[in-house]
Amino acid sequence: MKETARSQDVLIVGGGLAGMSSAIRAAELGLSVRVIEQGTGEHYLCNSRYTGGLFHIGMEDMRSEPAELIARLKRVTGGETRVSLATMLARNAARAIAWLRTQGVGLIRVGPDGLRQNSLAPPGVRNTGLNWHWRAGDVMLRTLNKRLAELGGRFDQGVIARKIVAKNGRVSGLLVSRNGREERLDAPVVILCDGGFQAKRELIGRYISPAPDRLLMRNAETGRGNGLEMAEAVGAKLIGMESFYGHIQYREAMTDGRFWPYPVMDSLCVSGLLVDRAGNRFCDESIGGVHAANCMARLDDPLGCHVIFDEAIWQGPGRDWLLPANPYLERAGGRLISENSLDQLAFRIGLDPKALARSVAAWNAAIDGQGAFEPDRSNAAYKAHPIRTSPFHAVPLCAGVTYTMGGILTDAAAQVLDAEERPIPGLLAAGACTGGLEGFSRDGYSGGLSKSATFGMIAGETAATLARAALREAV
Repeated sequence: MKETARSQDVLIVGGGLAGMSSAIRAAELGLSVRVIEQGTGEHYLCNSRYTGGLFHIGMEDMRSEPAELIARLKRVTGGETRVSLATMLARNAARAIAWLRTQGVGLIRVGPDGLRQNSLAPPGVRNTGLNWHWRAGDVMLRTLNKRLAELGGRFDQGVIARKIVAKNGRVSGLLVSRNGREERLDAPVVILCDGGFQAKRELIGRYISPAPDRLLMRNAETGRGNGLEMAEAVGAKLIGMESFYGHIQYREAMTDGRFWPYPVMDSLCVSGLLVDRAGNRFCDESIGGVHAANCMARLDDPLGCHVIFDEAIWQGPGRDWLLPANPYLERAGGRLISENSLDQLAFRIGLDPKALARSVAAWNAAIDGQGAFEPDRSNAAYKAHPIRTSPFHAVPLCAGVTYTMGGILTDAAAQVLDAEERPIPGLLAAGACTGGLEGFSRDGYSGGLSKSATFGMIAGETAATLARAALREAV
């Protein structure tokens, strides 16, 4: 049974960081706001609840000069980022961080590098496994929900958006379902903020991996691509659908929650030798762990990979980054596979000893300048380390997907664009359901929190302009 339509100035789909930022900013500007969230309860799940809480742009401080941030985004995406989106993000990132603080969100400095200049408080990245209660993203969402209520906004849970409704060529609301009953909600502006499509295996199989069931869901498993599919149904253009943000994890993370989201194996994989089931290299590891995880996902068997390294790498790069493999893998209950010879190591992990020996020999020769890397390796961001010092080690791996980086194409004002890249009147989007900023052939990572907060804030401001224009037209 369909209920009677109820009207508000703006409808927001999704109660994560992008959705709450959109809603609060729109409410601050005088709009009547309604957020619909599929989850229920005080601790409704989404990626924003799970986040470790590091706000950055391409691993740099969000408050850096815009020109520096734009250059960084171009560099990590190989120049494929949409310049209009990169420019808008860079010019508004510092404002977004300051604005979040005015909403009561706590941000602290937790390290010397740009990555750790703006961290949610209390920090989330402190232990292996999944630890989110009363930390980082959990506290942030509690704070933002309280702020929305203070501004008179409505937060409606257990509601699933099903279809965008249009009238006279412009968006006029949504069809939603609640407890099996269909309802139409009217509004001149709809903002889609329901996350990526990482939890929908059908879409992952279509765009990202031939073996979606062999990827680790390093996420809240709530991003199912509903907003993306609804937008596509009304003519929205999709972009960059082939990439995701994630990390390389210990293979047992597939079945054991002690090993995700941390520790990650990235620092080992960008320094040592990353091989597939046949014992061969398959990507340029020096681009970074996010790119390597994407390359793993594109293999016929993403669970057939190992990283091969020696004791020098284990004691060097193995100790690098956030909760690194050394010592946190073993502290969490994982283990290295170690042998005094490469032949013995190959036997232990089920690889052809001759194939592994060839790969290691070619690797060392390329490092020594006596051969070429195959595939090519730039060494621009991460240095390749030789594998010569016993004991030799291996770690079995899996690719962990946090969120998909492609999605709905928007302009710099967060307006959804059609196939001709014209705005679809009344339809906006922000956060992980959008594309065009990051990903592409290098799987370049811009930063999920910065993307969601900044474009969420901008979407709220654009919504105010559009809603007022719609009101004038109605009069």
